[in-house]
Amino acid sequence: MEEELEEAIGLPRASVDQWLRSAVGDRFDLADWYAEPISGGLSNLTYRLRFQDQSAILRRPPLGGVLPSAHDMHREWNLLVALHPTRVPVPEPLALCSDNSVLGGTFYVMSDVAGAVLRTQEDTKALATPQRRRLSVALVNALSDLHSLTPADVGLGNFGRPDGFNERQVRRWRQQWQQSSRRELPDMDALFTQLDERIPATNDVAIVHGDYRLDNTILDLSRREPHINAIVDWELSTLGDPLADLGLSLTYWHDLDDHERALIPIALGVTAHPGFMSATDIAEHYATISGRNLDNLNFYLAMGAMKLAVILAGVDARFTDGYMAQRNSLGLDEAVRVLVARGLRHLST
Repeated sequence: MEEELEEAIGLPRASVDQWLRSAVGDRFDLADWYAEPISGGLSNLTYRLRFQDQSAILRRPPLGGVLPSAHDMHREWNLLVALHPTRVPVPEPLALCSDNSVLGGTFYVMSDVAGAVLRTQEDTKALATPQRRRLSVALVNALSDLHSLTPADVGLGNFGRPDGFNERQVRRWRQQWQQSSRRELPDMDALFTQLDERIPATNDVAIVHGDYRLDNTILDLSRREPHINAIVDWELSTLGDPLADLGLSLTYWHDLDDHERALIPIALGVTAHPGFMSATDIAEHYATISGRNLDNLNFYLAMGAMKLAVILAGVDARFTDGYMAQRNSLGLDEAVRVLVARGLRHLST
C-alpha cells in the first residue's frame, strides 16, 4: 500500500501521514492508508484517501504554473464551512492544512460523498430520457438555491467585494489571459474590449460558485427524481453577480446537434442527448424560479465563453511549460478560438 501512495504525484507519504495523524487520526484508522488520484480535473488535484473501510477526499493546488489568486484552497474551505449547514449540498469539511512544509501549499480534507459523477457522454447516455430532463431541473434548482442565500446570514458577508464585480471579472480574466496565453489571438482582445463596453448595471449580490457544471456535482441516481448529494470544486467562488454563474454554466452545456460546441473538449457531449433541457430552456427555468431578469443574458454568455477560453489557455500553457506530464492532445488551441468566436457572436445580438 505504501508503494501505491508514493506513486501518487503530489502526495509525499511521510509528511502527509504525519499531518493526517494529527488532524484526523481520531476519525480514521490510518494503518496502511493509501491514495487514489481522481481523474476529471484540469486544475486542482483531487485524491481519494483510503482508510481501511473508510475514505476521505484530499484537495490540493496544481504542482506548478499557478497564477495569482487562482486555485485558492483556503477560499474553497471557507465556503464548505459556511454552506455545510445550509440547504446547499456540500461535502463536510474535515481538516485544513496551511503549513506549506507538508505539501508546499494549502490543502484540505473533506468527506467522501457517495454518488455518481457524470463526466462523459457515455455516462449520461446510460440515463433514461425522462431522467435527463429531471436532472436538468435539479441542476437549475440547486443553482437557484445557492443564489437565494443571503451571504451575511451564512457568515460570508465579507467573502468578496460585489461592487463592480463584472468590471473586475473582465479585468482580472484579461490579466489571466495575458499571463497564461502562449499564443496571440486578436479576436480575444476584441472580446475583452466589447465586454468592457457592454457591462450591465446590477445590484444583485449572491454567493457564486464560479464553475457550476454537471460534473462538479455528485448525484444520487437511484431515485425517480435525481438528487444532488453534493456540489464540489468551489475554488473560484466569491460574492458577485449570480448571472455570471448562469452564463458560465450555459457555456459548458452542450445542446443536442450543436456541432460547433463539439470542438470544445470540456464537458464534450455530456448533455447532448435527448431529454436534457436546451440551454434556452435552462435559462428560462432559472428565470422563473429565481425571479431574475435575463434581458442581458448575452453579456453573461459572452463572459462565460471568455472565461472558459482563458481556463483552457491556462491548461494549454501548463502542457507547453512542462507542468503536466502528457502532451496536449485535447485540441485546446482550437477550442479557445471557437469559444472566443462564440463570445463575440453573443455580443453582436
